Parts: sequence; C-alpha cells; structure tokens
Amino acid sequence: MANILYNRFKYNLMTKAVNLGAGGDTILVALMKTGHSASTATDNTWSQVSANELDNGSGYITNGATLGNQSVAQAAATKFDGDDTAWTSASFTAYYAVLYDTTATSNLICSFDFGGAKTVASGTFTIVYNASGIITLT
Repeated sequence: MANILYNRFKYNLMTKAVNLGAGGDTILVALMKTGHSASTATDNTWSQVSANELDNGSGYITNGATLGNQSVAQAAATKFDGDDTAWTSASFTAYYAVLYDTTATSNLICSFDFGGAKTVASGTFTIVYNASGIITLT
C-alpha cells in the first residue's frame, strides 16, 4: 500500500495556503478506480487525477463527499482529523481515496491506497480513518 502526501499540499502548508482546522477550507474525499496512481506525489490539482474517479451513480456522487468536522490538534504528533466518510445505498468498487482542497483551487492533499479492490453491494461504503488522525506530523 502506498499512501502519499502530495508535494503541493506540503508547499501549501508552508505558505499558509491551506486551512485544515475547524471552519477551514472545504476538503472533499473522492474515490478512485484502479487506474489512479497513488505514487505520483508531483500531481498538483484535482484535474490531474479526476479522470480516474469513480463514475457518478450507484451511491457515489462525482467529486466526492465533504469531509465533516475537520480538526487539527497540536501535540508532539500534530494531527489533522475529521469524521469517517461514508456513502450509503452504494454499489461500486474503489481502489483509492483522494483528499483535495476545493477552497485552494482544488489542490491535492493526499491519496490513500486501499490495497486492492474494495467492493460494496447495496450497502454503506465507509472510510474509517486511523485513530491517530488522517494526517499526523511528528
């Protein structure tokens, strides 16, 4: 499994172009097909990866779902977190998830590799984020 932080996201953190905290930027979580490359950290914007997004329908809406209740907790391991993301009445197969910032001209944040096909049939597809946060910086 190859999970990545996009280089643009790291740059945006250092130039204060992204706000991940409560009341911050709108972050979307999109699901991707097998053709997505989770090892290309040099992509910058959603338009560079969106061709591999799941098709609209069967419980999935194009461009993804909004990440709810974003938060940033400062500590030795500072973490960005949010609610688990779910799609209901879903019937599809996803291989990756991509988080991107729609407030900052759809700049990419990170990509998660599910380690293979994850299929749901007439049910709820949920991404359960790590208890240590979606992104943890140490």
